[in-house]
Amino acid sequence: MKLSRREFLASAAAVASVRAVSQVATQSGGRRILTLVYDKALGSMRAIDKFVPF
Repeated sequence: MKLSRREFLASAAAVASVRAVSQVATQSGGRRILTLVYDKALGSMRAIDKFVPF
């Protein structure tokens, strides 16, 4: 699988944001909602993680 610089940076930013959100979610009460969407710019599926407080 070949990744361009833009795709690599986008995937690295997504991983970093998921880790940051997971730390926030464990500190306070709430619910995490994970949604998969097709990103036309990347040409692949992308995960969107939302945190909803109680």
